[in-house]
Amino acid sequence: MIDKKFIGYQLKPSVLTVDRTRLQFFAKAIGEQNPVYLDQVAAQAAGYADVPAPPTFLFAAELDSGATDQLLADLEIPLAKLLHGEQSFSYHQPVCAGDTVTVQSTITDIYDKKGGQLEFAVKASRVTNQRSELVAEMRTVLVVRH
Repeated sequence: MIDKKFIGYQLKPSVLTVDRTRLQFFAKAIGEQNPVYLDQVAAQAAGYADVPAPPTFLFAAELDSGATDQLLADLEIPLAKLLHGEQSFSYHQPVCAGDTVTVQSTITDIYDKKGGQLEFAVKASRVTNQRSELVAEMRTVLVVRH
């Protein structure tokens, strides 16, 4: 069982400098065809400082930093039993190429269902830019099946 002492646990902050080429690659990988996400000129014509991050891109910041791997190790969650149960995003302002974002996540709840056959860990994340402005909030529900 995931120890409930981890409610309130903060992951190490994840810092990611947003690269235009990486944003364009991500947009293509998810099938995004809107030129705003693929072309700097189109993005600037639409009022962005540079190519904006596609909607789910910020999820990758913690994955790249290793913070998620550390969380799984700390909570003793075996990867073979892990399911990604839910993901939600609230955006407050665009993240564009050239920005540096910091993701700070906290475990906000741990609970189980089906007599402990399913365990859930809820993670809330705040994403700020290089000016310490809140740009997004994310919520993730990890599911462990036994």
